[in-house]
Amino acid sequence: MRQLLVNTFPLARLILRRDRVQIPLWLLSLLLFTVAVAAAFPELYPAGPERQIIAQTFTNPALISMLGPAYGIHNYHLGAIMAHQMLLFTMVVVAIMNILLAIKHTRRDEERGRIEVIRSLPVGRLANAAATMLVLACTNAVLGLLVSIGLGLLGLEGMDWTGSFFFGGALAVTGLFFAASTLFFAQLTETSRTAMAYSFGFLGLSFLLRAVGDISSETLSLLSPLGLVLRAQVYVENHFWPLGTALLAASLLTLLAFRLNTRRDLEAGLFPAKQGPSRASRFLGGPLGLVLRLERTTIIGWAVGMLVLGASYGSVFADVEDFVQSSELYQQVLPDIAGASILGQFVAMLLSLLPMLAAVPALLVILKLRAEEKAGRTEHLLARAVTRVQVMGSFLGTALATAVVMQLVGVLGLWAAASAVVADPFPLGHTLLSSLAYVPAVWILVGLAALCVGTAPKAAALVWFYLGYTFFADYFGSLLQLPAWMARLTPWGHMPNVPLEAVSPWTVLATLVLAVVLMTLGLVGYSKRDIYG
Repeated sequence: MRQLLVNTFPLARLILRRDRVQIPLWLLSLLLFTVAVAAAFPELYPAGPERQIIAQTFTNPALISMLGPAYGIHNYHLGAIMAHQMLLFTMVVVAIMNILLAIKHTRRDEERGRIEVIRSLPVGRLANAAATMLVLACTNAVLGLLVSIGLGLLGLEGMDWTGSFFFGGALAVTGLFFAASTLFFAQLTETSRTAMAYSFGFLGLSFLLRAVGDISSETLSLLSPLGLVLRAQVYVENHFWPLGTALLAASLLTLLAFRLNTRRDLEAGLFPAKQGPSRASRFLGGPLGLVLRLERTTIIGWAVGMLVLGASYGSVFADVEDFVQSSELYQQVLPDIAGASILGQFVAMLLSLLPMLAAVPALLVILKLRAEEKAGRTEHLLARAVTRVQVMGSFLGTALATAVVMQLVGVLGLWAAASAVVADPFPLGHTLLSSLAYVPAVWILVGLAALCVGTAPKAAALVWFYLGYTFFADYFGSLLQLPAWMARLTPWGHMPNVPLEAVSPWTVLATLVLAVVLMTLGLVGYSKRDIYG
């Protein structure tokens, strides 16, 4: 066994060196966000009978499915509020961080031939997998410690040091479990794309099992790692057994992944890739057809996800007014529009939120060009009668269309579920057209990504941080009382609250022009730069 782990620590230092910016940014962002939201709770939930009224609204099944069970409902102090309203959401973000980092240093590095180079040196067969898990274990431990100290130092009602360390421990254990599950899926597949699809699919399944189980079956919730960790009842009972069980499961899953790693060939998966047809269709004769074929799984998967997400928000329409009236938190988040109903403000908030999520698959499509380039596959296209403008234009066109499709699918899911619980929740046709006003804002992000790919490809990943900043400044700006100029630095900061406010043609034209300029500069830069730049 020792031979399999030779030089694990030097490889771990190499991973830390490669992620010396990415990991600290993740940790700092999660820490600041969690502590800032907790610090805002005393003003949003002042002590008094109103707080208990708010607590009773969380017994609604639709809200339980979204936020998890409300523990400590009879003494709804700030600690119970923090754990109930923020723990599940933060756990999901931590899981995403671990999935992305684990894929990057395992299957993706193997796919790009880096592990083969490392294996040519005196390292053990399991050294890279073990180094990845070691780095992620340390990352999650540091995250848990920082969050625990940050929440404990606030000294808020019900947020004692024990509960704060359980909150941080819940984040660390969740991250470690999904790092282990991602390492496991990386052994089954031949490509990083498939491994990522399995990992995010497992995260989605975990959330769905928890949502259904929290309403109808405790067993289903315990089968979900998210539901299991929530049973720790942070800041209320602080049970250790859920965290210990999840940690044990993560350890066993890691050992299983190590075992599978020793049983497969390098750059191969235990599940062989499905053999494709012997002849390609005429549709694959051009770059556009190839891009659509490469990205069909991403587009279909995200379309289903947007439909389900929209439906999950639509399912709570029957209780939106009572819930918002009793919660100052959500009154702060909703746009302040004079004369508008609470339901109308809720729709306006969702129409602003959905395009931010729709931007994710659109960015994945355009940034796939950079990934193909780094993998050395783009040169095979350019060696034929295909120009660089055609190649990038195909990725751009697909990304632009993806943004439109995702926005429409999300609104359709919202309307379908809302119609099932409320009679005539909102006019579908008008709302669909109004929601398209945000599409040019998404296209600005796509144009920014194209500009980076075309002129500064190594900085292309920074567009994700800009999207995160956009979400933070627009969605939490009023809650955290951020300066107005922070939101104005994003495309969303210049958009009206549709469908309650009219859209100025000049606003749409300005965003379209900016998007076109960014994309044009990206195309020009890509046509001139070194393909390996």
